[in-house]
Amino acid sequence: MRKQLIFVVSMVLALVLSSCNKDLTSLDPSLFTCTPNPLEVKGGKVDATITGTFPVKYFAKNATVTVTPVLTFDGKEVKAAASTFQGEKVVGNNQTISYKAGGSYTIKTSFEYVPEMVKSELWLDFSVATSKKTYALQRVKVADGVIATSQLASKNFGVENGAVILADKFQRVIQEMQEADIKFLIQQSALRKTETKSEDIVALTKKIEEAKNAQNKEVTGLEIAGYASPDGSIELNTNLAEKRQKVTSDFINKELKKIKTSVSIDSKFTAEDWDGFQKLMESSNIQDKQVILRVLTMYTDPEQREREIKNLSVAFKSIADEILPQLRRSRLKLTVDITGKSDAEIAQLANEDASKLSVEELLYAATLTENLSDKAAIYQKATELYAADVRGFNNLGAVQYQQGNIDAAAANFAAALNIDPKDPNANYNAGLCALAKGDLANAEVYFGKSAGTSGNLNNALGTVYTLKGDYAKAKTTFGSTATNNAALMQILDGNYNGARATLDAVAQPDALTSYLGAVIGARTNNRDAVYGNLRKAISLDSAYKAKVVNDLEFSKFFTDDTFMSIVK
Repeated sequence: MRKQLIFVVSMVLALVLSSCNKDLTSLDPSLFTCTPNPLEVKGGKVDATITGTFPVKYFAKNATVTVTPVLTFDGKEVKAAASTFQGEKVVGNNQTISYKAGGSYTIKTSFEYVPEMVKSELWLDFSVATSKKTYALQRVKVADGVIATSQLASKNFGVENGAVILADKFQRVIQEMQEADIKFLIQQSALRKTETKSEDIVALTKKIEEAKNAQNKEVTGLEIAGYASPDGSIELNTNLAEKRQKVTSDFINKELKKIKTSVSIDSKFTAEDWDGFQKLMESSNIQDKQVILRVLTMYTDPEQREREIKNLSVAFKSIADEILPQLRRSRLKLTVDITGKSDAEIAQLANEDASKLSVEELLYAATLTENLSDKAAIYQKATELYAADVRGFNNLGAVQYQQGNIDAAAANFAAALNIDPKDPNANYNAGLCALAKGDLANAEVYFGKSAGTSGNLNNALGTVYTLKGDYAKAKTTFGSTATNNAALMQILDGNYNGARATLDAVAQPDALTSYLGAVIGARTNNRDAVYGNLRKAISLDSAYKAKVVNDLEFSKFFTDDTFMSIVK
């Protein structure tokens, strides 16, 4: 009875899938090839192209076979889209396989990558259906493992190439300037009380007195210049300008004696003030203004200029009434240096009463400490006291980014962009947060608004394109950037010499720098480079010890004694 049952089952299988192979419940793995093998991650996906062959006299004319790629890893399995093939007598739109001739087929499959896939196997499941029954063939393995080198790209740049801090404009010493004029009558150099008691002169002498009495103020310059208007002879005007400068200097020295102080005075005179004349003309509404201005450009000789202008009789009357009286003067320019709070005072106030600091002083206070928590606390106060200033929110976010608090950083960059949506640095920083979260689409949008940022935009955008799998665009974007991510792109592009040079130029090499050097060594069969770089990478970051034993980049070294001694 048992022999009869086995005979019946064998006949049914032969009718469905005939083959010279007596084991019809399985397919020979040699009938399949997978490219690549091992699999690789590109753009966050694990893609594969599988080519298979149905042998001659194998595919029954009334059978339908569904082939499903399955990736198994860590006790899990993920199925990709299935492909269906049909025999010659089946009515349908699937690829038809001839019974006599057999046939080849190609399946393109893709899986969303997760890190556990590095230790995985790619299988094909076969489901056979006829008009009478459905059953499964034994699954066939077509690939082992996933190379995830592209995922080594750093998404969080920390301090180097990281978020941009917007600078304060704090100045320890601020210069205050004050000017005053003493006007004179035509062809005279006598001081008039109305001029010496004018508001501008009183304010200027008062500022000198204030500087004398203040510990943080110092007069660093007082310039007195005598002028004459450009009418009359050059000899007359020279004499007038010199006398006006002298009487003004004598007057100021007397005023300084009254307040018991002395100031070094830099005095000079200008015989004919053509520069002042031109500026006043440009701002006037005098008839023939443009003609007069052209005269100034056409002639350099003072006397000829004067003659040409006086020939314009109507205009000259307006000039004599409106312009020339303003040029008969002495001009006083006072410079006072004001020294601001000391670093110690600023730091103390930032901690105890930040409201007594200007926004520039408060932002500067954050630069006086290296402690990130203290910096964040100061920038937090800046956001509260000066909520309309984009820098407080941006800089608080930048510190939180350095601390690894990406969600908080992203919220503060969003607040900064709410104040100024076009700020290139705030956009750049927001892009870094999106990148750190793996949100490549939004990262690219933010970076697109970051032209002019002081951040390393080439590295950031190049990283986005690398993670998206667009290596050609990443190569162009990175350019000559010397970062780990730029070197990684060159490795993925097969430019190993270029990648070595880039790694050598990384400003602050770290464990990843060495690990990438080991990958280059493995791909170029340089054992010394593999061993030396792995030792250094593991010494800088012990997490690489567990990583390397599952990294198929080093599969040829897995049984090597030196390799095992490094990772044990």
